[in-house]
Amino acid sequence: MDLYEMPNGRKQADDVVRFSCVIIASIAMGFNYKIFVTAGGLYPGGFSGITFLIQRIAEQFYNVHIPFATINLLLNAIPAIISYKFIGKRFTVFSCVAIGMSSLLTDAIPPMPLTGDMLLICVFGGLINGAGLALCLRGRATSGGTDFIAVALSERLNVDAWNYIFVFNVCILGIAGVLFGWDKALYSIIFQFTSTQTVHLLNPRYQRVTMFIISNRAEEIYEAVKTPVHHGATMFCGTGLYNGEEQKMIYTVVTTDQVKEITRSARQVDPKVFINVVRTETLMGRFYKKPND
Repeated sequence: MDLYEMPNGRKQADDVVRFSCVIIASIAMGFNYKIFVTAGGLYPGGFSGITFLIQRIAEQFYNVHIPFATINLLLNAIPAIISYKFIGKRFTVFSCVAIGMSSLLTDAIPPMPLTGDMLLICVFGGLINGAGLALCLRGRATSGGTDFIAVALSERLNVDAWNYIFVFNVCILGIAGVLFGWDKALYSIIFQFTSTQTVHLLNPRYQRVTMFIISNRAEEIYEAVKTPVHHGATMFCGTGLYNGEEQKMIYTVVTTDQVKEITRSARQVDPKVFINVVRTETLMGRFYKKPND
C-alpha cells in the first residue's frame, strides 16, 4: 500500500517514524562532525564537505569565521527547490529538517575529539556518517546537497547513483588537497569511501534481487504478493526431475527489503515452496519503485 492510499492513522504513524529517523540521523551527523570530522581536519564530501572547505578558506586566507549553518543552508537552497518539484514535497520537507538540524548542531556542539589516530577517525567517522545517511533514507529524506542528486538520479535513471556521487566527492577532495595539503584530503577519501559503502549496506531501496519461486500453487502465491509489492512476474511451467511432478516457477525482480515479505506470504500459501534469491547487478526495462511523497 502506497502512502497516499494509507488511512490517516497510518499516515500519522508513518510521519512519526520518518521524523524520528530524521532527528536521530541529524543528531548522529552533528556529533560525528565534531567528534571525528572537525577533530581530524577532514572533509566529509558532498555539500557538507564544500561547507567545511569554504569555512577553512575564509579562516585561513581572510581570517573570517562563517557559521557552518549559514553556508550549508545557502548551498542547499537550490537543490531543495529542485527536489520539491521533481522528487517529492514531503520528502523535501523532511530533508530540510535534517539539513537544518544537523547544521545548527554542527555550530552548537564544541569539538570533542576521542582519538588522534587518523585511520580510526576515518573509519569510524565514515561508519557513523554512512549510518546517519542511511537512517535519513530510511525516513524517506536526505541530509541534502549531493544526496538530493543521488536520489534524483536513482529515481529517474533506475541506477544506484551513490558511487557516481563518491567520484564527485573525490574531485572536491582533490581541491582541498591542492589548497590545504594532500594528507587530510587522502584521509578524507577513506572517510568518504567508508561512508558510501555503509550507505550501500544499510539502504536496500536501490538494491535489486531476482527471486525464483517454485511451487504447484504459483498462481495463488502471486495473487498473495502482487498487491503489497506492486511488481509483475513471469511464470514458467516445468517438471521436477527428482519426483517427476509438474511444477510452476515465478520469476520476478524486487528490491532487497521486499524479500522477507514475499517469502513470508509465499510460505503461508505453500509451506513447501522452494525459493531462490539471486543478486541482480543490472536491470533494464520497467521496474516499479515506491514513489517518494
